Amino acid sequence: MESWWQLGEGMGFQGDKLEVWRITCAFCGEKGNFALAFHGEKKKPNSSKRLNFDVYQCKNCMGYVHVLWSAGEFASGLHGLYNYNILPWPIGKVEPSENWPHAVQRFWTQAKDSLKGENWDAAAVMARSALQFAMRDKGATGKNLKAEIEDLASKGSLHPLMKDWSHEVRELANDSAHPDPKAPPTEPQDARDIVKADRTNMAHTPVLNSGTS
Repeated sequence: MESWWQLGEGMGFQGDKLEVWRITCAFCGEKGNFALAFHGEKKKPNSSKRLNFDVYQCKNCMGYVHVLWSAGEFASGLHGLYNYNILPWPIGKVEPSENWPHAVQRFWTQAKDSLKGENWDAAAVMARSALQFAMRDKGATGKNLKAEIEDLASKGSLHPLMKDWSHEVRELANDSAHPDPKAPPTEPQDARDIVKADRTNMAHTPVLNSGTS
């Protein structure tokens, strides 16, 4: 964004009001259990656009979070978008996109949890599984993941840059997915890179982020 007035314009969540159930307490991890402690607004000149400055208190641990949110300028009910930013945010806790298919969310969450437990092979395999399910969810065919990636790319459903990224994830995780007694264990940084790349790239890839479930 080049301006805070762009918050909620063209990108965000369906609706025109903040959904408190989406907010997670940065201190205790409780989700959606808040009471509004303060509300302020800033109105855009010559427009109905408003920036909302809300402070919520967690009912579980009594901590506070500051939420800056705004609906699109012409949003009305469910026929629009809103978006928000939170401070502070939960450190070390990142949730999968709700727009991903449920199985992709499940695999990616297991990959993330495996990183926390320093189970590097498991993290790599689960990230690879998230990628492969996403490919198959979009109708990819082939005898293996490599062929499935090429199939979607050939149909124009996968951007060339995302094709390259998908092959990188596949190759980094191959040794763990197809164990070889001579292969070394997954390097911790490789596992971190795979899981991080899964989150970053799937969030920005239309073919993997279309709201199917």
